[in-house]
Amino acid sequence: MSVILSASVIRVRDGLPLSASTDYEQSTGMQECRKYFKMLSRKLAQLPDRCTLKTGHYNINFISSLGVSYMMLCTDNYPNVLAFSFLDELQKEFITTYNMMKTNTAVRPYCFIEFDNFIQRTKQRYNNPRSLSTKINLSDMQTEIKLRPPYQISMCELGSANGVTSAFSVDYKGAGKISSAHQRLEPATLSGIVGFILSLLCGALNLIRGFHAIESLLQSDGDDFNYIIAFFLGTAACLYQCYLLVYYTGWRNVKSFLTFGLICLCNMYLYELRNLWQLFFHVTVGAFVTLQIWLRQAQGKAPDYDV
Repeated sequence: MSVILSASVIRVRDGLPLSASTDYEQSTGMQECRKYFKMLSRKLAQLPDRCTLKTGHYNINFISSLGVSYMMLCTDNYPNVLAFSFLDELQKEFITTYNMMKTNTAVRPYCFIEFDNFIQRTKQRYNNPRSLSTKINLSDMQTEIKLRPPYQISMCELGSANGVTSAFSVDYKGAGKISSAHQRLEPATLSGIVGFILSLLCGALNLIRGFHAIESLLQSDGDDFNYIIAFFLGTAACLYQCYLLVYYTGWRNVKSFLTFGLICLCNMYLYELRNLWQLFFHVTVGAFVTLQIWLRQAQGKAPDYDV
């Protein structure tokens, strides 16, 4: 018999389960699949937005969108078009019901457990395909799957559910330090974007004042050449803060604090050329961007939530 057995809604960046079916069976096969659910939840950020994992008599399908993944477990003979149409309905309803701010700031597992009511109703409909009245939507989904089939996840990519790491996993861990420069950061927040823009503004202001200082130095001997160096160092520090905010690098937090220290030193030296409000603005922006760099950390290993 081809049926949908369970479904879960999981946050992509850290694998936090937001909602899930509450009617898990306790068979050995189902317990094994729950282990695969956990392993997949930790790797969602590294996987394509539409995938399938075949686990013997069961298939795990999921789609990801806007930082949330919708995952379901079904028997291996359940039609693909129905499976992904089911996930598509979960996605549309979840996006309509909950805004991104709530999903991004959620800290407790299963904080949207009431969404299980919709999961149950939709699962019952899809477990009785003759009652479905969405033939046009199913036709569209079938065309979409043919044009862009789901990525087939192999067991060697996933690793072992029994705690024995596969050769792929060993190689991946061994290459961790080499690929750390390409490690992904958490999604940017509104405050992070504001900090990036303000840091660019401070850098542009320093650059303009630096060129004005050069013109003044060429016209007369009144200006100190060290002022020019201070302006351009301030520009470089602001731009480097923007870089640290966007990209991952080793010792990132330490570099951000050192860069902020350089901004403070430059503004202390430029005390005679700037009023108190200008100094306050540049130092405050530097401190704010440093805080945003510290808050936006690399996507690490997800906690072992009981998905």
